[in-house]
Amino acid sequence: MSVQLWTYTFVGLTFALYIGIAIWSRAGSTKEFYVAGSGVSPLANGMATAADWMSAASFISMAGLISFMGYDGAVYLMGWTGGYVLLALLLAPYLRKFGKFTVPDFIGERYYSKSARLVAVFAALLVSFTYVAGQMRGVGVVFSRFLEVDINTGVIIGMLIVLFYAVLGGMKGITYTQVAQYCVLIFAFMVPAIFISFQMTGNVIPQLGMGSKINDGSGLYLLEKLNNLSVELGFAEYTKGSKSTIDIFAITAALMVGTAGLPHVIVRFFTVKKVRDARKSAGLALLLIAILYTAAPAVAVFARTNLINTVSNQPYANMPEWFTNWEKTGLLGFDDKNGDGLIQYTANAQLNELTVDRDIMVLANPEIANLPAWVIALVAAGGLAAALSTAAGLLLVISSSISHDVIKSVINPRITEKQELIAARLSAVVAVVIAGYFGINPPGFVAAVVALAFGLAAASIFPAIVLGIFYKKMNKEGAVSGMVVGLLLMLFYMLKFKFGIFDGGKSAVAGLQSDWWFGISPEGFGSIAMLVNFAVAYIVCRFTAPPPNQVQEIVENIRIPSGAGDAHQAH
Repeated sequence: MSVQLWTYTFVGLTFALYIGIAIWSRAGSTKEFYVAGSGVSPLANGMATAADWMSAASFISMAGLISFMGYDGAVYLMGWTGGYVLLALLLAPYLRKFGKFTVPDFIGERYYSKSARLVAVFAALLVSFTYVAGQMRGVGVVFSRFLEVDINTGVIIGMLIVLFYAVLGGMKGITYTQVAQYCVLIFAFMVPAIFISFQMTGNVIPQLGMGSKINDGSGLYLLEKLNNLSVELGFAEYTKGSKSTIDIFAITAALMVGTAGLPHVIVRFFTVKKVRDARKSAGLALLLIAILYTAAPAVAVFARTNLINTVSNQPYANMPEWFTNWEKTGLLGFDDKNGDGLIQYTANAQLNELTVDRDIMVLANPEIANLPAWVIALVAAGGLAAALSTAAGLLLVISSSISHDVIKSVINPRITEKQELIAARLSAVVAVVIAGYFGINPPGFVAAVVALAFGLAAASIFPAIVLGIFYKKMNKEGAVSGMVVGLLLMLFYMLKFKFGIFDGGKSAVAGLQSDWWFGISPEGFGSIAMLVNFAVAYIVCRFTAPPPNQVQEIVENIRIPSGAGDAHQAH
């Protein structure tokens, strides 16, 4: 069978599975729609959390980033993995014990304020829409190559699938769909990695293959070979970084605290029965995530080495079929500047004739390595599973923020449960349409867009949650001021240096990195905005009235470990 036929088969079967699960587990109440009835087992929740958290950025874009950035790409690995540990240990059990449905719900109740709730809703929506733009671009990239439709059509197909099971099943449907999606995406990521590791080094464990000798008779280690190839083409050594220490630290910190403030991941800990189960599922999810995250650097090395060996100084006329197929998508391009018919791939922008979108590296890797057609198709199904699982989680956050935190809690508290469920589903439909627009008009490649979402979460939501749990004297004035200042500062820096909004596009040019404040990139600035948020919140808090005694007692209560049995539920 051809790659396209295998792809139709795998994608068709997996989509049928997701839709079947959504019909089987459709939500009949708001509790089932928001938190799956709080009855999910730790193992199922661990798998669902892993799928929710490992987005298109993890599956498609992260190894692609590392393959182009080399050592510098490690910041994404460290930040995202470290952030998950921070979330699991520092926040999840306490939030679960508080017993609310959403992050704005926690912030609204903890800070006894509708204003705090609305600021948190705005921050959650901003983070979720920025994040979902990256997922939809991932969906479009996969569809455009493997189903040979244009990116826009691919995005629309993906959105219709997500819409179906997110609107019908709510969190209950999404949870069990994500369990299936985790199985698909981890199998799809590891099978080609094992194949290529064995092919290049004779070692079937990719994580070990990356540090092994290459079996081409040269006696060189794989990383040594890649360093030599990179230097020959004028690039920096693959294993040496070019980023400043402060920028690496800032990006890692922003990704860590941003992860711990992501609303769609936090809400997963409200779906289990007990606080103890929240801890268990967090630990299981970390193990399941580590399988992909420890293999990603190896996949990056395999992909980069194979790409250079296949295309550099080779006749364009002799390029294999995969090259032509990716050219059709517009994500790979050859411009014969000197007319010699050879592909000049070099760090020199004037001489370079090859443009490669880094988002294609994981998807093209099995094709470049000439693996069987079914393996190539499996990767396509895995990429879609990763993008759709996270998109569904984000859409649920968006719909619950609007229906529960705005309509039910602020606009019309007397709304019936049935009306609230209808509002949640209608909100999801609107969110899908907006997300589809962002997918068709993305503001950058997948991981860059997602990194900005983490920065926004770090600047706004994370400090409010941490202070809400660990500082009982933090009041509503301090929390709201901190969130507003942190979010506005991050938005200003992002718009100025990523998109050049305030100076005609000049600051967005890569060559003007010298203008960055403290030498910190937009992806890392969330850590600075977070510190400003903490400082503003503390200063304002010191000069305003302390929170009511009953609120301080609630904060004391959620930190008592003896409550590891049934959590208090409040709705």
